[in-house]
Amino acid sequence: MAARTGRKGHAATAAPGKGVQAAPRTSPTRRKQGDSGATSVAQVRLRPDELADLHQVMRTLQLDSLSEALREGLRLLSREAAEVAASQEIRDFYEGAQAPTPEGVRPATEDELAAADETEW
Repeated sequence: MAARTGRKGHAATAAPGKGVQAAPRTSPTRRKQGDSGATSVAQVRLRPDELADLHQVMRTLQLDSLSEALREGLRLLSREAAEVAASQEIRDFYEGAQAPTPEGVRPATEDELAAADETEW
């Protein structure tokens, strides 16, 4: 009989060399869906207002679990980080000078740039 941890539903893993192998933490279905196979566990501490916001997002986007919601948030952060990195590469390439606009496109005026800065999403 497997030893149990203090948390409900989690079996303790056997000590190395005891001949008992722990079951993989990732189901075969999840392994097929994921890119890298096994999953890792991460913890996050949320304030009550953040958790309430997260639950509202889950309802709005019809996400079934906290894990699914947090993975979606990480995907969005990753996409934003890639955009920031690409912007920096463009600035580095043009060494601080204004990047050229495509043919037929006029550069934005100071008023247009100021209006864009004031836009709230």
